[in-house]
Amino acid sequence: MIIGVPKEIKEKEFRVAITPAGVMALVQAGHTVLVEQAAGMGSDIADAKYTAAGAMIVATAAQVWGKAEMVVKVKEPLPPEYPLLRPGLILFTYLHLAPLPELTQVLLDAKVTGVAYETVQLDNGFLPLLAPMSQVAGRMAIQVGAHFLEKEAGGRGVLLAGVPGVAPGHVTILGSGTVAVNAAQMAMGLGAHTTIVGRNLGRLAELDDLFRGRLITLASNRHAIEAELVQADLVVGAVLVPGARAPKLISREMLGLMRPGAVIVDVAIDQGGCAETSRPTYHSDPVYTVDGIVHYCVANMPGAVPRTSTFALTNATLPHVLAMAGKGFDRAMQGDRALLRGVNVHGGKLVSREVAQSQGREWSGLSF
Repeated sequence: MIIGVPKEIKEKEFRVAITPAGVMALVQAGHTVLVEQAAGMGSDIADAKYTAAGAMIVATAAQVWGKAEMVVKVKEPLPPEYPLLRPGLILFTYLHLAPLPELTQVLLDAKVTGVAYETVQLDNGFLPLLAPMSQVAGRMAIQVGAHFLEKEAGGRGVLLAGVPGVAPGHVTILGSGTVAVNAAQMAMGLGAHTTIVGRNLGRLAELDDLFRGRLITLASNRHAIEAELVQADLVVGAVLVPGARAPKLISREMLGLMRPGAVIVDVAIDQGGCAETSRPTYHSDPVYTVDGIVHYCVANMPGAVPRTSTFALTNATLPHVLAMAGKGFDRAMQGDRALLRGVNVHGGKLVSREVAQSQGREWSGLSF
């Protein structure tokens, strides 16, 4: 199979979809890999390293998209890439279609097969291709939240760690999945008072045992969230319903409970955000303020640490790229229920129930 790797064009997106090690594995398996010129530069991977691994460097994105049978990306296609989509193309990337009806329609019209990293799901509910970027985003959430709590950055002027004789900052994390756990580890590592608010009581019990009582866990309901907002210096939105829009847990009215200069880092923004006042931002202009509350809503947070993120992502995605390239789409899906769950659109049909429900569309199941 011919696999194409274009350069990402989302603003300040420095990740690339594959490493030289991934290229080498694909070439050794008998496949051809086309990499757009300078695609890896943002992750400090020179074209020469791809060439040494067996890739062919091509000059333009159009050449990559035009020749490839499967395009492997990091982020969803943007309008300049829409004309490059075509029937039968396999697109393997983060799609996050639930809040993007326009892109969904473009993929349907183009009859692309879209396999979304974020909806590849094991039988136990684990999301193996979302997990590495969730780990990065969770850890970054505390790092960027701590920065924007600084007074010169618009925040309350609170040091999350505190100092002897002065209480540490209060971090509230909404959600109990991978983002939440990684955020909690970072916050507690700094010495912040840390609370996780989640729906799954079994999961909360696991986290209580894991952190041996250092982490406060609360069952999620409006009363618990409001009580936390009153105290919080930093709120991390880490809720996730795989493939669907994130639930709105913080209303505009609830911002009035928070202290001026408190910070919301809404990691759930890829799926629409968990605060009513959240809207996507970019690394070049990452924050805005509503009712005195600083909002950080960058939709591609791991793109700020592309070297780490690119290698972590390829570690997770490469086995699936090898499977689809080696077996073909149909056979790969027959033997892998987790990968089958990742298919969002196929042959002009929407096959993701969660995306369909989020957009009020009809959907049809996909089976092999």
